[in-house]
Amino acid sequence: MLRIRAIGSAGLPVLFGLLSSMGSDALAQVASEALPAVTVEAPKTSRPKPITRPSRPRSASAARATRPVAGNAPDGVQGQKNTNDAGTVRAGLNQSPAGQTATTIDRSQFDNRPSFSVGDVLRDSPGISVKQGNGPRDFGISIRGSNARNGFAIRNLVIFEDGFPVTQPDGLSRSDLIDPHAYGAIDVIRGPSSALYGNYATGGALNFRTRPGGTIDGVEYGVDGGSYGYLNNYLAAGKKVGNFEGSLFASDTRGNGYIGNSWFNTQTVNFLGTLKATPDDRFTVKIINNDLSARLPIRSSLHQYYQNPFQQGCATGATAAPGCGTVRLFNNGFNATGGTDIETAVQAGLGRNDRRTIVGGRWEHDFDNATTWRNQFVFDDRNISQPTGTTSAIGDFPSYNFMSDVTRRGEILGLESTTFFGAFYNTLAASSDTRNVMPGGNATLGRLSSNLQSETTNYGVRAREELKLAYALTAVAGIGWETTLLKGVNTAYAYAGPTGITTATLTTADRQIQNAAPELALLYNLNNEWLFRGRVATGYGTPQVSNLFVLPTGLSGNNTQLQAQKNLGYDLGFDWTPNKTLKLSATGFYEFFRNEIVSQATPVSGISYTFNAPRSEHRGIELAADWTFYPGWRFMAAYTYLDEVYTEYVENITNGAVFSFNRAGNKIPGISPNELTARIGYDAFVGPLAGLGGFVEVQWKDSFYMDNANLLKAPGYELVNVNVHYKTDLVSDTVRSLNLFLEVRNVLDRTYVASANNIANTVTGAGLQNPASVLANTTGSIYAGSPRTFVAGMKVAFK
Repeated sequence: MLRIRAIGSAGLPVLFGLLSSMGSDALAQVASEALPAVTVEAPKTSRPKPITRPSRPRSASAARATRPVAGNAPDGVQGQKNTNDAGTVRAGLNQSPAGQTATTIDRSQFDNRPSFSVGDVLRDSPGISVKQGNGPRDFGISIRGSNARNGFAIRNLVIFEDGFPVTQPDGLSRSDLIDPHAYGAIDVIRGPSSALYGNYATGGALNFRTRPGGTIDGVEYGVDGGSYGYLNNYLAAGKKVGNFEGSLFASDTRGNGYIGNSWFNTQTVNFLGTLKATPDDRFTVKIINNDLSARLPIRSSLHQYYQNPFQQGCATGATAAPGCGTVRLFNNGFNATGGTDIETAVQAGLGRNDRRTIVGGRWEHDFDNATTWRNQFVFDDRNISQPTGTTSAIGDFPSYNFMSDVTRRGEILGLESTTFFGAFYNTLAASSDTRNVMPGGNATLGRLSSNLQSETTNYGVRAREELKLAYALTAVAGIGWETTLLKGVNTAYAYAGPTGITTATLTTADRQIQNAAPELALLYNLNNEWLFRGRVATGYGTPQVSNLFVLPTGLSGNNTQLQAQKNLGYDLGFDWTPNKTLKLSATGFYEFFRNEIVSQATPVSGISYTFNAPRSEHRGIELAADWTFYPGWRFMAAYTYLDEVYTEYVENITNGAVFSFNRAGNKIPGISPNELTARIGYDAFVGPLAGLGGFVEVQWKDSFYMDNANLLKAPGYELVNVNVHYKTDLVSDTVRSLNLFLEVRNVLDRTYVASANNIANTVTGAGLQNPASVLANTTGSIYAGSPRTFVAGMKVAFK
């Protein structure tokens, strides 16, 4: 059902509630993800200019370039003299570093459509894939399949916001705190990137850029609403006054959810402020806070998905309809002597109650117009209570991250150069509990199942040199060195008899892992139309401490033999811009992994087991097109092909005896080989219909294997989305503009798989692998995607 809230009837009350912590129990949920357009633009070359050498150093404030809100260049601009100061160049290392395969998604590409989650704004970038996670805005984000083999949250890439890291020292990122309405641009950096970004950047990096206050220049209020009770009220305010520029974003988002037991209520506050204290000193403060209260359904087996994809009729285990997910809980909260009860997610009260708070500060000092010193500190606290199955994870994870680096623009042997050198230190120490969930509803907790005392510390240095060898040829070389310390003490508790006589089993880990990551890239501007790029780079990622203590059964135990994963990647690509109406980009890549970290579901709901695959290979092609083929008409497409296989991996499966199976040559599960998003739209720029526009969008995801033996596949899907929007500038002393949109998602009402976690293969007592018909009953894997939904929105900008 379509809901459109008028600002007069709902806007002001909700706005005041938003500013005073926003805590009602209104319900909502978003529709299936709609995908914004991605523009990949090759830079134009200009005629060479003579190098001017200043007679003496001068203040950087004398010639500081304005930083753009968002760009669409896939790589650093080569073939023309770079006149940016060192501070601007340093900021660019988090946006589109020279030599990297990168895409920038500008706000204009998602400002006229629903933007509920990160999935709504990333999927048009080549190389990106997203899958639904454990929560309304919790998505698994993959770059070239990097996270497709992970069970929850985001790993194997590093995420920044305005240059501040929002990936914690243990490598875990979550997208719950991301409300796309807050951002002016998103940078997608693809391929192994540990030389520049350190541990966990095996797949690449993302940088979310909030809008500067001067860009907002006033106050904006918006409201989106639609099917399944979805309602998002949001506010953005910003201004540039003298030497200070600040912006504040706040949103309150609620929904019922389209799957049983998936209602949610989440609030986000995001602040960015920069003070230019002196001509050569800038201080920046970053604050993010997100509160999430949500209920979670139980992930289905493939068989349950076909029976009951949206988990309807699942009030209790005793009366559950066919296909309902269930968990078996101990009546006494610690063992089976008191009996067990089979309960649904609604009956048990499964869900998440989390808070994430990030506070960062940055000081930038310009020694002169060519040299900038930057110091940055971030405090990041993740507080969780997550009864997602038979157990609940509870803990507080505070982390600290410090970086210091120097960027200098100059010359080496008469050649234009940019030199970067930095050092870093980050650490996370935590104590977390896993408690049994018992009958009683509202996630009633039983006795302690395990406790983990953990500490993760990373420290190291990194260096990078960009050298313009000729007018059209630029070389980039970099290296990173890092030491990671993993310490943990896991205490597993077992309870015997009806009174629960306690036995505690301790498993310890104390690991020191050292990694180095070199990279080399070349960029060649043939002419104004063609940019060619080649790159060889490495990445590495260490396991989380918690991975070291989970067995294939999902129970606590010794898995401390896990190794760090490493990859060596080759990229070769080009960007072609023959004129202002056509932009094409193509990249081919080949990556070699050693000890690839792979996760799969276990019999315990919500718990994943992690292992190393000794050798594997990832290869693929990324294509992007943006074609304005007639005035007002525009076609955009992003396509990714992935072929990822084990080349050395013997899997041992136990059923009484141990049976071994060679997986060499098998596809890595969770990787869709083909993904395409294509969009054609029209916007009227003149005449009586000026400001009116619309588009039709098609999204295709190919089927993929769910298990190491390649016996069972998750089905692929095709979705169609339709949008109509209108924007007009208003002649008023107080109101600047009005935006309206209506979008229908999944127009054909397809039932599809939005997320499928990898599952474990099993064997008979005789050592024969169970067929796909048996694996299809393995639970803990699948969430269905949203059926047809309607979403409408309005935004008013005030002066």
